[in-house]
Amino acid sequence: MMKKIAIIGAGVSGLLACKHTLEKGFNPIVFEARSGVGGIWSQTLESTKLQSPKSFYQFSDLAWPPSVTDTFPDHNQVMDYLQAYATHFNLISRIKFDTKVISIDHLITTSDHHENVLSSNLWGGSGRPFSPSGKWNVIVQDAQNPSSTEVYRVDFVILCIGRYSDLPNMPEFPINKGPEVFDGKVLHSMDYAAMDNDVAAEFIKEKRVTVIGFQKSALDVAAEVSARNGTRHPCTLLFKTTHWTVPDHFVPLTFRSLNRSTEFMYHKPGEGVFLWLLVTFLSPMLWIFSKVLEFYLKWTYPLKKYNMIPSHSFLQQISSCMFTSLPSNFYDRVEEGSLILRKFKRLNFCKNGLLIDGEMTPLATDIVIFATGYRSDEKLKNIFKSTYFQKHITEPAPFYRECIHPRIPQLAILGYSESPAVLYTTEMRSKWLAHFLAGKFVLPSIIKMEHDVLQWEKCMRLYAGEGYKRHCVSASLQIHCNDQLCKDMGQNPKRKNSFLAELFAPYGPSDYKNLSQDCT
Repeated sequence: MMKKIAIIGAGVSGLLACKHTLEKGFNPIVFEARSGVGGIWSQTLESTKLQSPKSFYQFSDLAWPPSVTDTFPDHNQVMDYLQAYATHFNLISRIKFDTKVISIDHLITTSDHHENVLSSNLWGGSGRPFSPSGKWNVIVQDAQNPSSTEVYRVDFVILCIGRYSDLPNMPEFPINKGPEVFDGKVLHSMDYAAMDNDVAAEFIKEKRVTVIGFQKSALDVAAEVSARNGTRHPCTLLFKTTHWTVPDHFVPLTFRSLNRSTEFMYHKPGEGVFLWLLVTFLSPMLWIFSKVLEFYLKWTYPLKKYNMIPSHSFLQQISSCMFTSLPSNFYDRVEEGSLILRKFKRLNFCKNGLLIDGEMTPLATDIVIFATGYRSDEKLKNIFKSTYFQKHITEPAPFYRECIHPRIPQLAILGYSESPAVLYTTEMRSKWLAHFLAGKFVLPSIIKMEHDVLQWEKCMRLYAGEGYKRHCVSASLQIHCNDQLCKDMGQNPKRKNSFLAELFAPYGPSDYKNLSQDCT
């Protein structure tokens, strides 16, 4: 009997999971809370565009249309591209729109005790994707009619709920020093991005707006507000920690340098003595590259003038998946006075503004927008009905091959890991997962998977330092990660047609286009 697979979410990772499971002969059902595909791309700022070059943010089996000529397409072009992918591979009919998954619950359908199955040294008791006794109940809710719920029983669940949606991270404040005492409006960047363009423009019109944060969403919101309101009502960007930001023209150069030869400068888990010596010999070049780039950025931008020189190195930052490109004309707006930058250590609300670092005079403002990220691990934890699984979704969540939790059977998580090229990274893991579901290989023991995760953590901490994040797939070792996936699938990891190209040519999605048809 055909196994039932549930995919939760119809963003980039959900579409990829659907396409590749279909390709292996399965009939997946996709649950999407919104009324269309695209995930976070369906609700974003008017000015949002890709951070990675489109050649690295593309499906291996569907090129961007010739009409898209920009290196960094805008969000409308990205949405059209995702819609074209869903249409081209007939995915729309598989998706139940306006259907929100409120919880999932694992159950044992035979006389086996739940604890015995989960305590086995093999994932799900066998190391295989399906179990004769293990099932998942997927409880869904009609988004238009929340009182209407339905339960689907499936053999495997693929979570594609992403990191940057649904559950915003709002800072906590002491009593009587938070938003409740403020006469203005307080919201998260998620709520601002969800507004229609005309509504957002009217919302901030002739208002004093303060944006809090310094990641990509904070920079984009601040740039958009300052462009709309100008110098008459300047936007203030408040931040605790600064990060290195790079100009758009630098990003394609960085991605083109992602080849096997540069990966010889990084230590990897399980490397032999020769490779260890080679990396030790070459690794000073990374330090030189990092320092040269930092000098260039400090020379190009007025970082010292505005107290914006980060305390960490550029190498540490990219090893933590914090690769942020600068919005167009960002520092021009700072220089003209439509955007004000200010660093802070402590922040409280008062009746007509914000009290910064204990100052008595408040920063007068009408609107405060928190661009402070999302509680993604809590969102992931909350979807499980069982407290047994909830306690295993910890920070950092230990995912084998960045998509399998060793202690949660018959379930995979796609699109949760960060990467400078998310679509590229997720597509590789979608192909790997489809091969696994088709029975092409078996997972190692739980102990071996957890050991592998710890080895990767130890390796990545060498470069990321305090900024280490377990859910980061470093661009610096993207090819090495893909090699592991290819070997698991029984595919040839060497994708180029010559020795020199294999060493020095960049790797991208197109190199893995015919992965399913290859053999070693």
